[in-house]
Amino acid sequence: MMDATKYQINYYNPPKHEYRWVHKDHIEQPPQWCSVDLRDGNQALIIPMSLSEKLDFYKMLLKVGFKEIEVGFPAASETEYEFLRTIIEQDMIPQDVTVQVLTQCREHIIRKTFEAVKGAPSAVIHFYNSTSVAQREQVFKKSKEEIKEIAVEGAKLVKKLAEEYEGNFRFEYSPESFTGTEPEYAVEVCNAVLDVIHPTPDKPMIINLPVTVSMSMSHVYANQIEWCSDNLKYRDSVILSIHPHNDRGCGVADTELALLAGAQRVEGTLFGNGERTGNVDIITLAMNMYSHGVDPKLDFHNMPELVETYERNTRMHVYERSPYSGSLVFAAFSGSHQDAIAKGMNWRKEHGLHQWNVPYIPVDPQDIGRTYDADVIRINSQSGKGGIGYLLEQSYGFNLPAKMREHFGYAVKGVSDHAHKELSPEEVYQVFQDQYLNKTSPLNILDAHYVQKKGIFAVLTLDIKGETQEISSMGNGRLDAVSNAIKSATGLEFSIEHYSEHSLDQGSTSRAVSYVGLQWSDGSMTWGAGTDTDIMTAGMKALLSAVNNR
Repeated sequence: MMDATKYQINYYNPPKHEYRWVHKDHIEQPPQWCSVDLRDGNQALIIPMSLSEKLDFYKMLLKVGFKEIEVGFPAASETEYEFLRTIIEQDMIPQDVTVQVLTQCREHIIRKTFEAVKGAPSAVIHFYNSTSVAQREQVFKKSKEEIKEIAVEGAKLVKKLAEEYEGNFRFEYSPESFTGTEPEYAVEVCNAVLDVIHPTPDKPMIINLPVTVSMSMSHVYANQIEWCSDNLKYRDSVILSIHPHNDRGCGVADTELALLAGAQRVEGTLFGNGERTGNVDIITLAMNMYSHGVDPKLDFHNMPELVETYERNTRMHVYERSPYSGSLVFAAFSGSHQDAIAKGMNWRKEHGLHQWNVPYIPVDPQDIGRTYDADVIRINSQSGKGGIGYLLEQSYGFNLPAKMREHFGYAVKGVSDHAHKELSPEEVYQVFQDQYLNKTSPLNILDAHYVQKKGIFAVLTLDIKGETQEISSMGNGRLDAVSNAIKSATGLEFSIEHYSEHSLDQGSTSRAVSYVGLQWSDGSMTWGAGTDTDIMTAGMKALLSAVNNR
């Protein structure tokens, strides 16, 4: 049996404060983004990426538009070290991109880090030590002063080595396990580090306050961020950064509220890969901003390609329901959802709207490389006539009349239910072809001639179950004359209750499609469709198909 009494609150609220962030309702501009896929994400993989895989992933990050990329923990392994040397020595770091490397506040690790990063056109040396109550008491068994001294000595060493090694270096400090640290103490340590570095507005320092382990509700983290932001020294020379993990499933919320509270920079990963439940998902964050009309300055226009590259190099899988990137996030199987989406899409088209406001879909799937036919309207036994008809129209151009669309919807759902599977657009079209389009059995018209005399006089050559006969009849139009001839030859009783037509293609050789609905003497309805380059022939084929569906 579960026992909640073993757990208690292990986070620390900042001193009482009149918080400003609570009065803001949206993020107005993107933060500085730093991808930590190649370090934090990579170290969380069952099988870390090889050199070639890291290079492929690195190129993808550049393509997306990241200007800061944490490329590894070069003192941790030979692959990490070799990767960093490869991109430096092969001149693979664009001039507007800064690489970041991570190191603990330990002298031999810091020195090896500088060996690895020397010659980089621009690099951030990210040093850290843990400051939480639990780590101080249980792991290091050191006092607050001793823990602070570790950070200060680390700052002194990175500043010294930056002057000795070739390269353009900036600094970042993280009080690791910040969320389990008293905010006043975290600021005390950060300010001590800042006093060593002496950042300036021209050469600012990054102070990173990570959610190493998520412990509180998101608003508490935002309070901590705003209070720390207000109490850091050299504030105009500090870039306040955050690095949220997702233990409570609140990584995105933590980040968004922290940005409202004054954070200026975000470290995270694509698709949220990271240790335990992962890092914050930069794709979700950036696309959330995009959906509010804010350009995130990252390019996700080909999301399927990003997913493929990520899955190939990490051997991880992007969950089908992951926001924006999952294969099913735009998919609507429900009939009511499909109907609303179809009507919303048509409304947008009819009114020539630029602004996106389609029901159930927060962003235009085409903006991130998805398609309406394959990704939005998905057909199974739960689907409705609106979605099924919309898919047929979008994929193949057939705009069925409303009652025929309903009839067709039941036919498609029946096929899906019987097969117990989702139907592709091609399979939906196959159902349409098999059940409605240009049907010539058991009745077929082999030849037709028309003469206009007080109406239309039609002479038809019919094939009725393999037997040929010629029949003639009058009508007030060609279709009526053909209908009367068929009734005379077969003894069938029906009336034309619906006829409509439209063009399928453009140009002088374009095809037309006609739809015919027949009302039978017993009250039932049958439907047919016909296509031809001649509109009258298309109408005759549609009538014939509807008769053959009796």
